[in-house]
Amino acid sequence: MTPDLPIEFADEQLHVRMGIEITQWDVQEMIGTMPVKGNRQPFGLLHGGANAVLAEQLGSVASAMHASQFNCIAVGLELSCTHHRAAREGTVTGVARPIHLGRSTTTYEIVVTDEEGKRTCTARLTCLIRPKPPGA
Repeated sequence: MTPDLPIEFADEQLHVRMGIEITQWDVQEMIGTMPVKGNRQPFGLLHGGANAVLAEQLGSVASAMHASQFNCIAVGLELSCTHHRAAREGTVTGVARPIHLGRSTTTYEIVVTDEEGKRTCTARLTCLIRPKPPGA
């Protein structure tokens, strides 16, 4: 679960529906897993959009943790994904590490690997750091 989310929205979170679990919470290295089952495209392979969701989840949470020190929030600005090889079964693991941690933007590289440790996707996420909206 993502910290500080209103409980009424918990079952509406995309990462919950896709089975993403964050296993390590840190600004310098955010790690999470996602099952292939339930996240496949019509040919039985892990959907490329699922890789994008995993990458955005990890990079966004890490960016939000960074932004919190400025009493700000982080919102996605740009996401790019390169799909290197297919994942057909099991679980994939994403590791997000910062490329840039600033006061106005963050950029993370997220590497997704299969259970054999083979890279399946490389993503880059840039988030914009913004003041908290009123009432947040």
